[in-house]
Amino acid sequence: MQPVIIRRPLPGWGTTYGPSGDGPFPAVMVLHGSEGAWAGWSHRHAVMLAAHGFLAFPLGFSVGGNAWNAGQIIEVPLERTVAALQALRGFAFTGQGVGLYGASRGAEHALLVASLMARDSIEGLPDSLAAHAPPDVVCGGFDARTFRDSGDPGWQAWDGAQRAWSWQGSSEGLLPTTPIEIERYDGPLFLSHGTADIMWSVAMTRRLEARLKRHGRTPEVVYMQGEGHIPGDEAENDWYARLMTFFARTLMA
Repeated sequence: MQPVIIRRPLPGWGTTYGPSGDGPFPAVMVLHGSEGAWAGWSHRHAVMLAAHGFLAFPLGFSVGGNAWNAGQIIEVPLERTVAALQALRGFAFTGQGVGLYGASRGAEHALLVASLMARDSIEGLPDSLAAHAPPDVVCGGFDARTFRDSGDPGWQAWDGAQRAWSWQGSSEGLLPTTPIEIERYDGPLFLSHGTADIMWSVAMTRRLEARLKRHGRTPEVVYMQGEGHIPGDEAENDWYARLMTFFARTLMA
């Protein structure tokens, strides 16, 4: 039996997952959350995308870390993500459409990259963008080595002085609580959030949706009633169907 999902290296960047055959295929870059590049969630999403006809590339962007530690999201250079997006667009197996997807901190990452590329008129904007459980503002840096659950004796308040992201060598324009100006991006946009998410409040996506509509944007927004940060089985099945339909419509046309 031959595998129906094939791994192909994206030179200098990592591995992709895609259908067997010569392609080209519509492509999606997948951005992980604070669980880090080694946790496997972004690869899981990539395999699901590949099973539905997409070439998916999970980009590891966390600083340091390994299979036992998530690493850090501190001063992550967003221009590196732009370069990775451009490499994916130029990959031999990539078709005409290239999308961007991120969840949680990856959603923040995706929204920031698209808004900054649009603001600075950088070529190669994603042709469509999906974000699950996104914040509407820039959040502070994250270090997995110091993370503790609420109630743990070692729990610490969020340090607003730590900066998660940098752009063109500086983090000054990306201070925590700075609004993410995703309204600058005029491509197709898919937002989703569980209404019972206690890690990242659904209020953030509601604020994003309201701001986008004030600027004349028409995002596709899915609120999963009663679901948390990670949806349950049935809710996830429905969510995947909506996500795949969104990317098929916006990347395969």
